[in-house]
Order: sequence, then C-alpha cells, then structure tokens
Amino acid sequence: MTDERFERGLQTLTGIDSDGGRVLDSLADVSPALAEAVVSWGYGDVYARPGLPPRDRQLVTLGMLTALGGCEPQLEWHVNASLNVGLTPAEIVEALLHSAVYCGFPKALNATFAAKKVFGERGLLPVTADAPASS
Repeated sequence: MTDERFERGLQTLTGIDSDGGRVLDSLADVSPALAEAVVSWGYGDVYARPGLPPRDRQLVTLGMLTALGGCEPQLEWHVNASLNVGLTPAEIVEALLHSAVYCGFPKALNATFAAKKVFGERGLLPVTADAPASS
C-alpha cells in the first residue's frame, strides 16, 4: 500500500464523515492491515474515482449492504455518510423500500431499522416522504 493511496483514501473518508478515521482506531489492536486496506483501496482507489458523485456511491452502497444482510453496523455508518453527502432521509427510505423488491422484506426491514436508529440520533424523525404517484 502506498502512502499516496492511503492519504487519498483518508481524505476521501473524512470528507464523507469527519470522524471517518475511527475505522483505523477500531481495528488498530486487532487488524491494522484491514483498516489500511479499507482506507487505501476502498476509499483511496474506488470511492475517490470520478465516475459517480458521492451521493450516488452512497445509494449503491445502501443497496448492496441491504442485499447482503447482516451489515447493520456498516449500514448505520453509511446512512450517516449518505446524509453527510446530501441524501435526504426520504431518499434513503425510498432507496431501502425499493430494495425490498430485489432483496426481500426482512433485509429491507433490517436496513430501515438501522436507518431509523441514525435518523433518531440525528433528530430527523419522523421521516415524511412524498406519496406515490397515482396511475
């Protein structure tokens, strides 16, 4: 891993969440190599690419973590990150609702409850969304 990749990744990560470096702290005593890979590769090489703006990358990430299931701690972090890059609570809820069609209700429910926890912590409840368009 190069220092340039790591520095770019850390800059990208902290641009999304000012406390983004906590991944380094949380893994320092068990797997600093994993923390470095997350920062260098995940954020330095992939997330920093110019092909998608951060809000779109976060929508993709929310969908992927929902589809995987069992990723609620990471979902909470990415819901916070999604809010930080300009997604609204209503857009996040809509994305998670949309995921139910492809991932099933249990995974969409778990993801929505993770989002609800974050919204509650940030004083963003209740979430109001536009009614679906009538046909």
